[in-house]
Amino acid sequence: MFSVFEGRVADKVELAEKEPSESKVMGLKEAISSLVRPGMHLHIGHAYMRPNAAVYEICRRFWGKDPGFTVSSLGFIANMVLLVYGGLARRLITTFCGDSYPFPGPNRVYQEAFRAGRVEIENWTVLTLPQRLMAGALGVEWMPTHSLKGSSMQEENAADFRVVEMPGGEVGMVRALRPDLALLHAWAADATGNVLMTPPYAEGVHAAFAAREGALVTVEEVVPTSFLRRHSHFVKIPGYLVRAVCPAPLGVHPSGASNQGMKDFDSYAEDEEFMLELREACRSEERIERWVKEWVLGVEDHNAYVEKLGFERIWHLKGRAASDSWKSELATRASGISASASCGAAELMVVEAARLLAVKVRKEGYRAILAGIGASNLAAWKAWYDLRREGRGVDLMAEVGFFGYAPRPGDPFIFNFRNIPTCTMLTDIVTVLGSMVGAHSNRAIGALGAGQVDIRGNINSTKVPEYHLFLVGSGGACDVALGAREVLVTVSQDKLRTPERVSYITAPGERVRTLVTTMGVFEKPPGGEDFLLTAYFPGVASSEREAVEAIRAACGWELSVARELRRVDEPTLDELYDVRIFDPRRFFLAEQS
Repeated sequence: MFSVFEGRVADKVELAEKEPSESKVMGLKEAISSLVRPGMHLHIGHAYMRPNAAVYEICRRFWGKDPGFTVSSLGFIANMVLLVYGGLARRLITTFCGDSYPFPGPNRVYQEAFRAGRVEIENWTVLTLPQRLMAGALGVEWMPTHSLKGSSMQEENAADFRVVEMPGGEVGMVRALRPDLALLHAWAADATGNVLMTPPYAEGVHAAFAAREGALVTVEEVVPTSFLRRHSHFVKIPGYLVRAVCPAPLGVHPSGASNQGMKDFDSYAEDEEFMLELREACRSEERIERWVKEWVLGVEDHNAYVEKLGFERIWHLKGRAASDSWKSELATRASGISASASCGAAELMVVEAARLLAVKVRKEGYRAILAGIGASNLAAWKAWYDLRREGRGVDLMAEVGFFGYAPRPGDPFIFNFRNIPTCTMLTDIVTVLGSMVGAHSNRAIGALGAGQVDIRGNINSTKVPEYHLFLVGSGGACDVALGAREVLVTVSQDKLRTPERVSYITAPGERVRTLVTTMGVFEKPPGGEDFLLTAYFPGVASSEREAVEAIRAACGWELSVARELRRVDEPTLDELYDVRIFDPRRFFLAEQS
């Protein structure tokens, strides 16, 4: 066929199809011992799966040895608390430190370490931390961002954030972040280190390109290079960046792994019970010490950890990952859902916030809603369904890369895996927060929760310096507050949560136009900077005058009242059912009641 070139062509084909002989495959314990040194800056990647098996192994290797790590990560959640509790990390570069599942809240371990000065926490946002890694990956020193301006993080991070005058106006700039070693988890890699990942991609893989010493990658499975060639659109990291490939099935436990777009692998869901047990254990020194002995120091390696989890638990998690598993879960919990027409303050807050979101979407023509974790996302979910009933097109987004998802009943966690198959697009943080929320073309409204909100709508979810109290961090709040066209905030009302001025600005309040509390609704009049009370909830008091006085007593600023004060309508039973089926265990609804 190829005449005199027959042999040469055959040789080329054979060489092209031949599997590479180089191998970077090694055990996780060996990789940690050889690649991780005291004093390093380690980046724990979140793209979308976190390398939890590697976190455990680092803890086993360095527990009690004071290695003085700097650790950067999108969020210090779940088992990452061990890096602080075990004294491994002296400095955290992050957007969130606390409990996240199923609802956000401060964690005693972080709070005590912060108060005692055992750990330094450098606060960024869900958008700006990946942008810093992207700058490092692109080999540039600075990266423009629309976030941070006007927040306390601008002042706090003066060495790594600048506002510069450019043609066209001022531009915020973040400095490149270049860790020593990036740790990531993926579905698969070949022996030479080419890495396959499935969406959503959250922070992306910029850390692997930015890291000075490359990446240590744990994987569910090592596959032939021929497999990667068939799925090359999912290969995100080239082998030359990877120092070690470590097989670690179930390597993101207690988090979950979605196989969206790649059915060759078995997905598994979050281990709810495990995360809740760890959350409870962190509440006391005695309990966390027992937990560490059982699940970290008393377990030889990752294989022993998986064996300890057990066959039944693992297959339960794989079953929970099925896209329709929410139906059976909801069925088992349905009997606990209240059928009463009476409601608590949190339920009324969620229902009224949903009503207002729907009104704003209709009036302003918003096409997307970015919801934060908490009561705000329940309100966004209900508003989305209400608008869908009218045939109105609006899309829900979640910061890690969900777009156009349909929230499933039964679990109020905003990132739960049953929502992933419903997305019309799976992407990453830079696309969602940088463009779909932050670009001039956006048509997004934000729905956020907060630790504190002041009279001007400034949000604080990071810390209360005067009390030496660390809350949880910015997450994506600052990115949304500076990017979305308008923001609605929900908060449980008392004087601590509604101070006249927050002492730390996590997110500036210029675009926060509406505040829904557990007592009423505050809004800014056109052109106004301060909130007015515009509506009160039934049940606060028997008369309008008494309601105003009750709200005044629970408000940290001098209350101003609109000339025409509205009494919020009692929720219908249908409205309450809409909310209750999202949160049958009342994680959010009871938390703020």
